Amino acid sequence: MRTKLSLFLLAVLMIVVSSVSAQSNVVVRWWHISTNPPEQEFWQVIADEFMAANPNVTIEITVLENEAFKSRLVTVMQSGEAPDLFQSWGGGVLWKFAEAGLLRDISPELDANDGAWRNSFSAQSALALYAQGDATYGVPWTWGAVGMFYNKALFEQAGLDPENPPTTWEEFVAAIEALKEAGITPISLGGKDKWPGHFWWVYFAIRLGGEEAFLKAYNRTGSFADEPFVKAGEYLQSLVEMGAFPENFMGLTYGDQFTLTANAGAAMELMGQWAPSLYENAAPGVLGDNLGWFPFPVMPDGAGNPGDVLGGGDGFAVGKNAPDAAVAFLQYITSVDVQRRAAEIWVIPTVGGAEDVVTDNPVFASIIEARNNAPYFQLYYDQFLPPALGSEVNDAVEVLLAGMATPQETAERIEEMASFELE
Repeated sequence: MRTKLSLFLLAVLMIVVSSVSAQSNVVVRWWHISTNPPEQEFWQVIADEFMAANPNVTIEITVLENEAFKSRLVTVMQSGEAPDLFQSWGGGVLWKFAEAGLLRDISPELDANDGAWRNSFSAQSALALYAQGDATYGVPWTWGAVGMFYNKALFEQAGLDPENPPTTWEEFVAAIEALKEAGITPISLGGKDKWPGHFWWVYFAIRLGGEEAFLKAYNRTGSFADEPFVKAGEYLQSLVEMGAFPENFMGLTYGDQFTLTANAGAAMELMGQWAPSLYENAAPGVLGDNLGWFPFPVMPDGAGNPGDVLGGGDGFAVGKNAPDAAVAFLQYITSVDVQRRAAEIWVIPTVGGAEDVVTDNPVFASIIEARNNAPYFQLYYDQFLPPALGSEVNDAVEVLLAGMATPQETAERIEEMASFELE
């Protein structure tokens, strides 16, 4: 990691200094979920740089595991005291906080200097997920696509061509069978934390029904119990029945899931762009150049475009009582220089002028291509939808995976909640 600051970074810091120098003894409470040591170290370095340039500012960092963060954030939001900066994926969960008056609109800062900060984001669709109406409450830090990470060495061991991964459902099923015959667990999945399983159900729905099916259900001209959503459950159920996942997958956490992949204990994992950093931290050097990535397979008779993508990323939102220093710090961590340095720890940048750092990596290049060219880009349901409905999706899919509900019952359960939350 570089320690010498570029001229650009110094310029950003000078702007930041001027914007907060009039304040005294400012404390910025910042919550993030980067529990991996390299990421924690990176964030501490960035905070230390900011504090060194602004001696009157203290950045108080709280690092929380993903599930603990979600639970604790709900608690503090119910008390009306939002952190100054906190992890956010945008979408319906954030919009609910905004409607409750718990967030600060940072549009004035984004639009200052002819919109310099706003226009710095290459993924404008990602920025839009942090906005409601004319107000913007946060910004994306990294943005990518969910897809299939796979171990090329295990593919080769099973007699599969590691350079030509499956593109269709039929090829995907054939790969699963070949891996099983070779004694290799085909797909890593931790069902205990729920959200990794919801990726599967949503992607099947995207491939089968496309954007049209989702928009009809969301806008209430259709239903989450319509055929694409029922069939999504049927296909997911078929993966369980064919033994695609570990035998005890419902008892595994997400940590168990990525650790299994990292240690070559499973050949594939459906996950977001942050996965490689977790693999490297869990098992340094094990995957290396054997790590590959391919899009979710095309389904037979699917109405969705093969290029449609489920995805999202990490960002930060601003609490309603956040000091100006919090917004200035957010500007700093989304500067080109900081984003370029973040690429060294497997972060896909969201600002122009930084993405070229990761395009030499074939895995990231594939993810960026899928993200940028997607005709339809869908944020994770458990973040895009209202909180109660998003949680219901996760809960319903968990019960389906456990074999305690049918695909029809799963879709009807989600639709029942949607009828309350979306009407």
